[in-house]
Amino acid sequence: MKHTLIQSRDNAFLKDLRRLAHESAAYRKQGRVWLEGDHLCDAALARGQHPVVAVFSESFWPLVPAHQARAAIKNVVIADALWADISALESPARMGFVLDLPEAGALRPHAPTVVLDRLQDAGNVGSILRSASAFGFTQIAALKGTALLWSPKVLRAGMGAHFALHLVEGLQEDDIDALQVPLLATSSHEGDYLHRAALPWPCGWVMGHEGQGVSPALQRRAARHIRIAQPGGEESLNVGAAAAICLHASAAAR
Repeated sequence: MKHTLIQSRDNAFLKDLRRLAHESAAYRKQGRVWLEGDHLCDAALARGQHPVVAVFSESFWPLVPAHQARAAIKNVVIADALWADISALESPARMGFVLDLPEAGALRPHAPTVVLDRLQDAGNVGSILRSASAFGFTQIAALKGTALLWSPKVLRAGMGAHFALHLVEGLQEDDIDALQVPLLATSSHEGDYLHRAALPWPCGWVMGHEGQGVSPALQRRAARHIRIAQPGGEESLNVGAAAAICLHASAAAR
């Protein structure tokens, strides 16, 4: 199958790919995202995504499954000696896709939504995206200060959930007023216990900063405050774990 072979470290495409793989905000400058590894790439294909470029290591190229080799208009093969410069993984994968960055658009007022309030950790953000997709939420509203949704670390942690969700980032607190679903704010110390609460659907769950929690401004916007019973006595839960519990409770209550 036709392909372009890259053997020079100074190749312009290779330099762009290296930035996409290692710099959190590079996707904003290039308007493209980099998916590394067959699992993430296959998850994107299963969600109907069409890569612009498929990229393979030279040693893997003869072994590439047909569905990956035919996925993109253009195939690029990179010399093995250069692949480690691109990869951001401890054990580099042998292939990846470059996709055009999807257009975000405006918030969808009536969509079941997860609001991310300045979450710092990319692993937490990606985990929450996976939970949102699994439990029937269709929109992520990320306030400014939240880890960039299309950054390489969030993409890896999301494991394909990005492509099942409407993602809007860089929002201000006032922008959340566009949502027409009741907001449920998580709290470690006040509000109704989750296991006793009658949860509305659709709704918007607000997940707060790892250390500071939900901001006072968003707390005031919330229709209800919800806390999770912790009989073991821990002070608080990791926000990714809390989100999974809350979103599952919404799904179970539907």
